[in-house]
Parts: sequence; C-alpha cells; structure tokens
Amino acid sequence: MKQNFLPFSGQRIAIVGLGRAGLPSARRLVEWGAEVLCWDDGEAARKGAAEAGLKVGNPALVPGFPFDALLLSPGIPHTLPRVHPAAAAAKAAGVPVLCDAELLFRAVRAWPSQARFVGITGTNGKSTTTALIHHLLKRAGRAVEVGGNLGPAALGLRLLGDDGVYVLEMSSYMLERLDRLHFNIGILLNLSPDHLDRHGDMDGYAAAKLHVFDHQDAGDIAVLGMDDDWGARFAAGRGAKVVPVSGQTAQKGGVWAEGRILRDEAGIIADLDTARALPGSHNAQNAAAAAAAALALGLTRQEIAEGIADFPGLPHRQEAVGTIDGIAFVNDSKATNADSTERALLSYDRVVLIAGGVPKAGGLTPLAPLFPRIAHAVLIGQAAEDFAATLAAHGVAHDIAGTLGAAIPAALAAARATGTKVVLLSPACASFDQFTGFDARGDAFRAQVASMMETV
Repeated sequence: MKQNFLPFSGQRIAIVGLGRAGLPSARRLVEWGAEVLCWDDGEAARKGAAEAGLKVGNPALVPGFPFDALLLSPGIPHTLPRVHPAAAAAKAAGVPVLCDAELLFRAVRAWPSQARFVGITGTNGKSTTTALIHHLLKRAGRAVEVGGNLGPAALGLRLLGDDGVYVLEMSSYMLERLDRLHFNIGILLNLSPDHLDRHGDMDGYAAAKLHVFDHQDAGDIAVLGMDDDWGARFAAGRGAKVVPVSGQTAQKGGVWAEGRILRDEAGIIADLDTARALPGSHNAQNAAAAAAAALALGLTRQEIAEGIADFPGLPHRQEAVGTIDGIAFVNDSKATNADSTERALLSYDRVVLIAGGVPKAGGLTPLAPLFPRIAHAVLIGQAAEDFAATLAAHGVAHDIAGTLGAAIPAALAAARATGTKVVLLSPACASFDQFTGFDARGDAFRAQVASMMETV
C-alpha cells in the first residue's frame, strides 16, 4: 500500500455496530486517516473496541452530530421498524448514513484505481452467485476480492489496481445506504417477500434492491433474473445494457439453461451436470448470472465451463456432507424460509426431509405442491407440532424428533425403510431456538453425519 494513503484525512466518521463489519471498518478508517468514534449497544463490544485502541462514545449524544458520515451496521435499522438514536441524530443533522461498501468504493477511486465493481443481490442465491463469480475470476488468474454481505467486510478488502474486480454480495440493508457507489455490473437474481419489517412492504423491499443499479449508464451491465414476475418489470428504464438470465427459459440477448445445458445465443457455455455444487433450476439461474458477469469481464467460454465444473459450492447451501449405505446427506441449513426449502425440494425427486426450528409466517403450507417429493419428514424445534399438523393434513408420513441430534439417525432409518436416497436438512425455519445461527445448525449436522459414517 502506498505510504501516507489517507483518503479520509480530515473526516469525522461515527460507527455504530461493532460486529463482523463494524470493527474491521473502524480499524481501516483510522488507518486511512479518519477520526472515528465507535459505539455498540452491547457493553462487551464497546470494551473490545476500547481494548483495540479505538475511541468509544455514543455519537447520538454528541451535540449537533458533528460527523461527515454515520457508518451503521446493516443489522441496525435507520428507518423501520424503529429508528436507532444515532440514525435519528444523523438525519436531524443532514449527515448521510452509509455502509462500508460505499466507503471502499471511495477509497478505491482515491487510490486512484478504476477497478470494476460487481454487485449481487436478490432474496435467494446471492451468496452462491457471488462465490461462483469470485471462483471463476480467481481461477482465471484475475485480481479479485470478494466480500460484503458474504465473507469479509468490504472495508477489510485489499486495494486493487485498474485491472482488479471487487465482487460484493449486497443485502437490501446495505443497498439502501449507498451514495456514490457505481456497480459496473449489477445483478438482481429474484425477489420474494423478506425483511418486510425493515422495508414496510414489497414495494419498499424492491426499491431497496434496485439501488444495485444506481448510477449505471450505457457502458454498464444490468443482469436480471427472469424466473419470477419481478425481473421483466425491472428491465424497462435501465440505463445500462440489460442481460436477462434464466434457469429454465430462453432469453433474447441473455444467458439461460436448457435442461442442464447453460447457453447464450452464441451457443453452449457449460454442462451443469458437471457441476455437483449447483443442483436445481435455481442454481442454473445463479450459474447463468455468474456466466453473464464473467463474459462481460472478458473470461473465455472454456474458462467459465471449467470453473463451473469445479466450483466447490458454499457450506450450508445444498452441501453434500456424506453418504451412508448409499444415502446422501445434504446440508441446506441456510434454508430459513419456505421459499428456500422449495428450491431444495425441486432439486431432488424424493427425500427424507429434516425441518423445523423457529417458524416463519406461513410455515410449511407454501410447500404443499411439493409434498409428494417427501417420503418422510423428521421434525425439530419450536415448529415441530405445527409442521406435523400440516403434514398430517396432507397425508405425509412424519415423526417429531425434537432435536437435530435425534433427527439425523431417525432420518437415516426412514430413508432405509422407504428406499430413499437423499436425507435433506432444509429446515424452512430460523435456528435460534436450538442454535446460534444457521451455520451452527449446519455444522452440527455435518459433524454428526461424519461421526455416523465412521461407525457404519
């Protein structure tokens, strides 16, 4: 890094929320010359920041809120459902509320570098698509950094030169806190109801997602998923070149899958049957979006095909974790709502399903058309009784195991009894009744399957 690179010299920045993104951002901003005041509503986080040598204080209590920006953790609301005091103070003072990706962009341009930015959003599939684009670029020898909502905080990423690419997963919470950030390639995969408490309604949620296309012009690319009703609605009026993508239908000027063959108007790009980490039509659309971005960034069709074939996938997203007696165990713990579980069920003809946890609105009822794919269900957590009632009403065989530890051997027994070749953990629920997060739930599943494999 250049000596004395101080892009934020003379700026005062308040940071509220000192978790995965906040604390690294505070350190980097101090390194880059900013005067930073840190705050977290949790005492332990404040203590950790103070021990790291950062200045700690509540910016909401500083008269006049004399800051150039408020960097607010994505998980902390600045409007709905309730305004955080720091956000209220910032608004009253006319101070912008930003996310760390915005400040990374400003630093990169001050470097100065014209490195390109790729932003990926959508209700489902954004992490897989982000990871796949990063994999394709890195495998092809490109200078690339990946982060944002997936992985490292944006402000923790390396500064890249003009040939570099930043691949950033962008949540709706981050997108509504942008100012100048310009994505050379913006990707919106899909939309389904989520985070409505933060955005008010679907129109508010959609408006937040559309910020991924802010500041784009005719030299940029807007990749739009067409496998729901929203994509076509968003295509009109874009300043950038629109590239439609689909996991199931041909798209003029776009990238799509015919069965498991990924292609565009120039011909075949890749055979998705070689991509074990990308099952189902939803992953076909994810691959189509990644391929569209990779082509725009100059990768060859061969580089894309080879990269898709050896993409390892992400943990907790239809992750194959082991096989016992020819029965595959699949960890889809990231499926915390029915929409995500639907995508998993569509990837398999017949499964033993482990589901349950802290239920979301609607429970399992939206999955009723796919119940014939469930040979047997094993239920856990707070949702178990309600899920059992729904399944019973539709004649789906099921048991209540209560805990994941009890559910895994029960699911194996059910798979053996029914001749089913897949045990799928796809809970359609949050995990916080029994675990600290979906990742802890998935880790426990993986570990227990590995232990069982050693004893059979």
